[in-house]
Amino acid sequence: MSEITRVALDGMGGDNAPGEIVKGAVEAVQLRKDIKILLTGQEEKLKSELAKYTYPEDQIEIINATEVIETAEPPVKAIRGKKDSSIVVAMKMVKKGEADAFVSAGSTGAVLVGGQVLVGRIKGVERPPLAPLFPTLKGFSLLIDCGANVDARPSHLVQFAKMGSIYMESVMGKKNPTVGIVNIGAEEEKGNALVKETFPLLKACKDINFIGSVEAREIPYGAADVIVCEAFVGNVILKLYEGVGGALMKKIKGGMMTSLRSKIGGLLVKPALKATMKDFDASEYGGAPLLGLNGLVVKTHGSSKSREVCNSIIQCVTFKEQRINEKIREAIQTSQEEKEKNE
Repeated sequence: MSEITRVALDGMGGDNAPGEIVKGAVEAVQLRKDIKILLTGQEEKLKSELAKYTYPEDQIEIINATEVIETAEPPVKAIRGKKDSSIVVAMKMVKKGEADAFVSAGSTGAVLVGGQVLVGRIKGVERPPLAPLFPTLKGFSLLIDCGANVDARPSHLVQFAKMGSIYMESVMGKKNPTVGIVNIGAEEEKGNALVKETFPLLKACKDINFIGSVEAREIPYGAADVIVCEAFVGNVILKLYEGVGGALMKKIKGGMMTSLRSKIGGLLVKPALKATMKDFDASEYGGAPLLGLNGLVVKTHGSSKSREVCNSIIQCVTFKEQRINEKIREAIQTSQEEKEKNE
């Protein structure tokens, strides 16, 4: 039997907690025998939700946590003040080695602060980025950063590119993944001060496959495997991507209902359309890992339903098996040693 991956799951975080979170946990253990879920949150509420399902009970354990960090709360204050919250209790388990990974659909700010303060950064990592996978015509790409570092520096983006490349190669199996920086044009001289300063640094990196600038319109076509940007730009890209996808689906469904002919045509294309839209469903790829920490931290959408929660939990098994944190630690250490030699 393969080694068990212990996942500390925030049972109280997210718009649909605890119902969809618990359901996602149940789906995960029904699919995999190599997962143990440590479900943190208010015990009675979690027990009530779990009672609705039949599942291997030895694979889900409730860890009582009396407090809940709300989305609108100031993150630093919440992490420091609510020490018995579902997020803090779960992250401390990762820090102590009692859990291999942490998953939450709760407050992004609290997860980011908790990740750095409680779990801690790998030595040499300047800023841990959020790195979600999203669908493209060629399969999928990694967007890094999508929400953790709004005011990034060139050195941060270089590290994002390196960590993103390691992730894509080790976890997703993309050999020598291509790396592009988000820009307003293909030419090297274009862009704001951050992009102009970062471009030559990425170009000089021998350990990444840098292909230059990528315009936003090229991203859905799979222009690069790793899309590098600071968090403000990344978050706008991700949210617009999701919004356009949702609006397009509503338009298509509305168009199919305009006449009897369109309704019949809709029934004929429905199976193919359903399969296509599944390929473009971001929830199929799980959550966004916060890379560069001493433990695995995965943030899922606040609106996550059970499917995304389940996929995020299963994602942690691959992270552990592929030693993603260890590989990032080794790469950052090698990079620092080379920098010291050249100085």
